[in-house]
Amino acid sequence: MVSVKTNQTDQLLEEIADYVLNKEITSEEAYKTAHHVLIDTIGCGILALNYPECTKLLGPIVPGTVVPNGVRVPGTSHVLDPVQGAFNIGTMIRWLDYNDTWLAAEWGHPSDNLGGILAVADYVSQLRQQKGEAPLTVEDILEMSIKAHEIQGILALENSLNRVGLDHVLYVKIATAAVVTKMLGGGREEIINALSNAWIDNSSLRTYRHFPNTGSRKSWAAGDATSRAVRLALMAIKGEMGYQTALSADGWGFQDVLFKEKELILSRPLDSYVMENVLFKVSYPAEFHAQTAAEAAIQLHPELIDRIDEIKEITISTHESAIRIIDKKGPLHNPADRDHCLQYITAIGLLKGNIVAEDYEDDVAKDPRIDELRDKMTVTENKRYTEEYLDPDKRSIANAVQVHFTDGTSTDLVACEYPLGHRFRREEAIPQIIQKYQANLATQFTEKQSDRIRRQSVDYDKIKQMPITDFIELFLN
Repeated sequence: MVSVKTNQTDQLLEEIADYVLNKEITSEEAYKTAHHVLIDTIGCGILALNYPECTKLLGPIVPGTVVPNGVRVPGTSHVLDPVQGAFNIGTMIRWLDYNDTWLAAEWGHPSDNLGGILAVADYVSQLRQQKGEAPLTVEDILEMSIKAHEIQGILALENSLNRVGLDHVLYVKIATAAVVTKMLGGGREEIINALSNAWIDNSSLRTYRHFPNTGSRKSWAAGDATSRAVRLALMAIKGEMGYQTALSADGWGFQDVLFKEKELILSRPLDSYVMENVLFKVSYPAEFHAQTAAEAAIQLHPELIDRIDEIKEITISTHESAIRIIDKKGPLHNPADRDHCLQYITAIGLLKGNIVAEDYEDDVAKDPRIDELRDKMTVTENKRYTEEYLDPDKRSIANAVQVHFTDGTSTDLVACEYPLGHRFRREEAIPQIIQKYQANLATQFTEKQSDRIRRQSVDYDKIKQMPITDFIELFLN
């Protein structure tokens, strides 16, 4: 095995490895939030099974492949190797853009890492049971989830990949690689080796998230990243070498080649901050920068539904990141385009008084009123909203919507600064997170099955010591 000389290794690699191996997570809030993240994330994956464009990508690469001690994919009969299992679970999780969100200099969805974490947990636990050893528990998975959230989220605070045209799923690959290498039995050296290879892999371009190339790859990109991390972790466990200055090497390292010669930094110590502050998508499957616009629009719906033809202008006041990511004019070509359009999401909320995943499909998008309303929308930046979006003590995601009519009257300006899934509204959100989970389960399981799954999975104190193999079996058809 190639030795890594720690006095020459990039500090960031060492800090992440030491955190994963040695940091004790003591925050009860983080563990309980991680439990809600776990069930919410699996529920999002179950809901995605209703969409053929998602399910066509699932299963083994070679049909009929049989994998001993293979990864079971929730809601399906697939039994896969850990790499393909991670891709399947990760793709399901992310398909509908309905799992948790983290907003900072870089954006992302930290529960994407559960694709790799759950796959490796099931695989490792079955191997352990075969040897007569105890499997991993749900609590073990929650710890790894907290740590993956933290790695991805703290990297995102100051290190913007989008500013250099790269996609945020690189941070999924980094976070997953670190935690699953530990889960597979790796030590400090193996974690650093896996991490260095994950950075050297580079990242996909963001072009599939933006006009004119917006497409469905954005729905499987995180599955791809978390599965690649599992592949690199398995290689590291076998003794594959790492690269000490993968980030900092002059001329050839990640920072010089792809990060405009800026140094990657961790702006705060790694602990449990991200899990404690993560955002849940409670009510609406929509890009998170538009969640508060959706809430405002739905609040306005009763006042204007009978006056649609009288609308002269709709003004949306928002923060800079929303303008950069989801302010879209002109044709929207597919669901992936529509669920990342501030104006489309707002129009649906105004017209229907609700937003569901089906609202991004072609049959709904044909309604001519949607584009008529979009054409009447003016989007402007509110500087305070931008400042408070970046404030680590607030982390607001504010939008304000107002409708102006041809007779000179207007609705009230409806402002929503903190979405339902925000930490400031956590107590209000938890019952609705569970309702969302139940509704998602009901799309694939019978009422009796759904009730059984809910009873056995929503109580944190009861579930935390459950073997992860038993937990996954709850969701198998």
